[in-house]
Amino acid sequence: QVQLVESGGGSVQSGGSLRLSCAVSGYAYSSYCMGWFRQAPGKEREGVAAIDSDGSTNYADSVKGRFTISRDNAKNTLYLQMNSLKPEDTAMYYCAADRAAYYRRGYLLLGPEKFSYWGQGTQVTVSS
Repeated sequence: QVQLVESGGGSVQSGGSLRLSCAVSGYAYSSYCMGWFRQAPGKEREGVAAIDSDGSTNYADSVKGRFTISRDNAKNTLYLQMNSLKPEDTAMYYCAADRAAYYRRGYLLLGPEKFSYWGQGTQVTVSS
C-alpha cells in the first residue's frame, strides 16, 4: 500500500523559509514521479513543483526562484525548500506520486489529476 506522510509545515513571517518533507513507502519510490501541491481555502488545488525519476523538474511560475524540489531516493523522501515566503503562499501543502510522468512541450506537467497517490497534507501559514 502506497503511503505518503508530509511534515515540516508551520507558521513563519513573510520572507522566512520552511522545508517540507514527504516520507514515502509501499512502492518503488525511485521510479515514480513526485509532486508538491497546495490548496488555499476557497481555491482549487494547484501544482507547485514536480520531479521525475530522472531528476527533471518543473515549477509553477509563482514559486520559481523561491522554491526547490528535491528527492533523496536512498531515504525515500521528497523535499520542498521554500524561501522568501509570501502571505499568498499560505495553504495546505500536499505531496503526491504517480508511476507515470506526463510532459507537454518538454515540460513536466503539474496538474493534480496526473497524480494517483496523495498524502494528508501539512499546513503552511505565512504572516505579513
